[in-house]
Amino acid sequence: MIKVIIIGSGNVAQHLINAFQTTQNSGHPIELVQVYARNKETLLHLVAPNKITTNYSDLQEAHLYILAVSDDALPEVSNALPFSNRLVAHTSGSAPITVLNDRNKRAVFYPLQTFTKNKAITFKTIPICLETENSADFETVKQIASLLSDQAIAINSQQRKALHVAAVFANNFTNHLYQLANAICQEHQVPFGILEPLIQETAQKIQHITPQQAQTGPAKRKDATTIEAHLEFLTDQNQQNIYTLLTQSIQKNGKKL
Repeated sequence: MIKVIIIGSGNVAQHLINAFQTTQNSGHPIELVQVYARNKETLLHLVAPNKITTNYSDLQEAHLYILAVSDDALPEVSNALPFSNRLVAHTSGSAPITVLNDRNKRAVFYPLQTFTKNKAITFKTIPICLETENSADFETVKQIASLLSDQAIAINSQQRKALHVAAVFANNFTNHLYQLANAICQEHQVPFGILEPLIQETAQKIQHITPQQAQTGPAKRKDATTIEAHLEFLTDQNQQNIYTLLTQSIQKNGKKL
């Protein structure tokens, strides 16, 4: 039986706890033996009380310790672990593997997905980006990741940083644009839901063609009349600035095609 311990109680930690317990309950040879949280009550809805510890000195022995904490907390938490020569991984998209204390064997176990509390998610389709400092440790983390996901991928720290930046553009910035679109709809008493089929088609289209090939709209067509009309219609300066910047970016990118 492969034993895993999760250290943390936030968004990523809770989703990992659910994923490991679901995998364990499905009969796979893995066990979430323990979880560390500063506040035990934050995890009582997910984990049996006897599996939660608030003291690092009570951590049991496991094949992998996953630090699902904020990037800023990684050095402090990895330094506080009261053991050595065990396999410890963090879940950060941007922190290097070297942020962890080298007293232990270091690894990265980064699930590339957006996580929201109380929003169930299926780990099988989530890419888990893996990095270790030797091949034996990689086989261990890959075996564990493969029990959760169909995509366990070797990604080094520099590649992971690039992926994280790309993910901010693809997810965080895109979601903010949805927020702006929603605000425009609300201002003019139009249901935002009318845009949902368009949003879904845009997301589905890039599974079959490149984003460059999927690009449409007045900026791509260099439709100056429509662009000027849109800018005149917008009353919010921030929205105007974003519209102008993205229009210029689309047109600049189009010259490369």
